[in-house]
Amino acid sequence: MAIEEQGEAEMLRTRELIAEIAAFDAAEARIQAERARLYAEAYDLTQRQTDRLRDASTREREMPLRAMAAEIAVAKRVSDRTMQTHLFEAHRTVTEFAATWEAWHAGRVSRAHVKVIVDTGTELTGREARESYEHDVLAYAETTSPSRVRSYAEQVAEKLNPKSVQERHDDALLDRRVWVEDLRDGMSMLGAIGPSVEVHGVYDRLTRQGKAIRAADRTARREAAEQESRSDAPTAEGTSPTDAVGGGADTDAPGWFDDRSMDHIRTDLLLDMMLTASPSVDPTGIAGGLGAIRAHVQVTVPATTLAGTTFGGAQLNGKCAVDPDTAKILAGNAPGFDRVFLDPISSAVLAVDRRFPSAAQRRYLVARDIRCRFPGCRRPALDCDADHREDWADGGATDIDNIGAFCKRHHTLKHAAGWTVIQLPGGRLHFTAPSGLEYTDDPPPRVMFTPDPDDGSREADLSEAGVTAAPF
Repeated sequence: MAIEEQGEAEMLRTRELIAEIAAFDAAEARIQAERARLYAEAYDLTQRQTDRLRDASTREREMPLRAMAAEIAVAKRVSDRTMQTHLFEAHRTVTEFAATWEAWHAGRVSRAHVKVIVDTGTELTGREARESYEHDVLAYAETTSPSRVRSYAEQVAEKLNPKSVQERHDDALLDRRVWVEDLRDGMSMLGAIGPSVEVHGVYDRLTRQGKAIRAADRTARREAAEQESRSDAPTAEGTSPTDAVGGGADTDAPGWFDDRSMDHIRTDLLLDMMLTASPSVDPTGIAGGLGAIRAHVQVTVPATTLAGTTFGGAQLNGKCAVDPDTAKILAGNAPGFDRVFLDPISSAVLAVDRRFPSAAQRRYLVARDIRCRFPGCRRPALDCDADHREDWADGGATDIDNIGAFCKRHHTLKHAAGWTVIQLPGGRLHFTAPSGLEYTDDPPPRVMFTPDPDDGSREADLSEAGVTAAPF
């Protein structure tokens, strides 16, 4: 085939590929829009249920939506809080931004476009203003990427918004929050949303402190270099100054230099100040003030890791990994810790010492359940209630075979929305939802705590690493 013919064939196939991808994108958008419509219908159903509870308490009126979100979330294996947000956002999109939903369903815009349009136009409460906003922004969205749409949508919304910047800032201030997102390899991300002036002020202060540290490090390096230069200079007798006074190393030289990047320094400063400093405003009257409050975390670590015979397995609240060095430091400085005994085959929790008092039973639940036992929830067991499977009022016993960790949200939901739970051997829970659907939840797996196969590979790895296996 001639080069020109080959080039034309490749161009034709490229156009065909683009057309096929566009067709799949349109089909995907239609499916996503249909799913959003179903979510909106589910949300609308809960609102009708709520309307029938006009005289009920606030908590009872929250239950229809929470129960619906929980049912769908368990079926989809996602968090019910996330699902509750999806239901609300879908209802808002379908009912308040109908033109945007239609364009989404027709495949003219993507889900990312829809999110930008809805999020930016939410503050436009008037129907005419919202319709005008949608008309302008949708026409632009169909021609460009979501990231470009955001800037244009903000300009259009600003022009149509009846609220002033100050009013919108005061409303946005109510959404300030701090959150944690767990990453891989024993790392997590701390996020914060707050007033721009204060957030940028925090960043600027960290940067200035970091620059001061870098300046001090440069000074130390320069002085060390000058000192080394003087010590290497020959004397009139042909000897160095150190030789003249008896030789030896310079004991005044710094033992280390700061090789951290500015990002590293800013992060270390932030965490150090947040963990050790005291707030400037302290209305509590607590002895020692807010500065006396210390951070608490639950770390589970294999004894073999502490002994140095294995190199992993430590976990923080059952949520993310902890590196062995940090685990050893925490264990060494801890005022006390609980031993957790596991089945060597199934890795199920068998016992925790000091288990008979109620405090010990609590420790047992934290060790076994790790997090809230409602399907999909990751709230650490340390922050959960000890929930009775068979209610205490009905004669249920307070023992490990009848209690488990449930966060307050799902503890309340379980009782108020009609979920039933049966505890099976090994801590397995069998749930029956109000709809009659059934689900099973097991304690978190402890793969890293089970012994390696006895094939000599572990001993070989330890020997290669210079570690002697423990005699047990």
